Amino acid sequence: MAIKPFASSADLGDKQETLEILADGVYALTAEGDPNVGAIEAEDFIIAFEARATPKAAQDWLALLREHTDKPVKYLVLSHYHAVRVLGASAFDAETIIAHESTKMLIEERGQQDWESEFGRMPRLFREPEGIPGLTHPDVVFDSRIEIPLGGERGSLVLEHCGRGHTAGDIVAWLPKHKILFAGDLVEAQAALYTGDAFHFDWSSQTLDKVKSYQADILVGGRGAVARGNDAVNAAIEQTRGFLTGMLDTVGAVHKRGGTLKEAFEETHKLLAPKFGAWPIFEHCLPFDVKRLWDEFEGKDWPEIWTAKKDREVWDALQD
Repeated sequence: MAIKPFASSADLGDKQETLEILADGVYALTAEGDPNVGAIEAEDFIIAFEARATPKAAQDWLALLREHTDKPVKYLVLSHYHAVRVLGASAFDAETIIAHESTKMLIEERGQQDWESEFGRMPRLFREPEGIPGLTHPDVVFDSRIEIPLGGERGSLVLEHCGRGHTAGDIVAWLPKHKILFAGDLVEAQAALYTGDAFHFDWSSQTLDKVKSYQADILVGGRGAVARGNDAVNAAIEQTRGFLTGMLDTVGAVHKRGGTLKEAFEETHKLLAPKFGAWPIFEHCLPFDVKRLWDEFEGKDWPEIWTAKKDREVWDALQD
């Protein structure tokens, strides 16, 4: 059997980017399974949600947004710390960058290693990487909840930490007036999950329960199509939960019987591939997902730091 190309290193084809207007002044950019981003207009400023992997990639998004509004970006919100979500921040020229306090800590603890890791795994997302000025550091951090008034009749935007999930510091952006939720990578719509820095037990239970409790009518996940209608929103949430619980059940059973990490990966792949295997980044993610979950079953609560070297070691051991 031929060895699969490393992670997404062979995924070099362009993706179609689509700007969608979800409500008056509420925008999302989807890209056929690449990371989604969003923006919310206030009365005289913009709140951008996610920064993309490089300033060039962020500029491409902003050029589309500028066809609809010329308001300045006052706030840039980082849903979590991963490089493909934060390193394009300089392009927004935002007054303030907002993130959860755990995201700030994770950037300081492992931001450089994560940058190098993700660049090796997903080179196509790093358009003109030489333009990245350095790590992105938030100006304002919070623990639980922040509310930003949008002015006029626009209501407010609520930023909230729903619990540990995709990382320790994921936050969502909630527009109560429109019942629109930007969920970041806590939810994916027909895209595989990356869980290499996750807390599977928390994420699959109380964290997703909190996400579901918003009862959103529109949900923008981290990847995949926008979910429209409460039934579609709940389906996306439960699809995400199903991926996690399938991993938990399978890896847990192998670990309990004294099996190996390789066996856990193979059995998890066999279980999930029929439903999720054709979805974006499934083959890329699963080795790293299973390794992190195995570590949790081994009693390692805090995720190990992924490096380019560790990525290759895990890939070579599992995804052949």
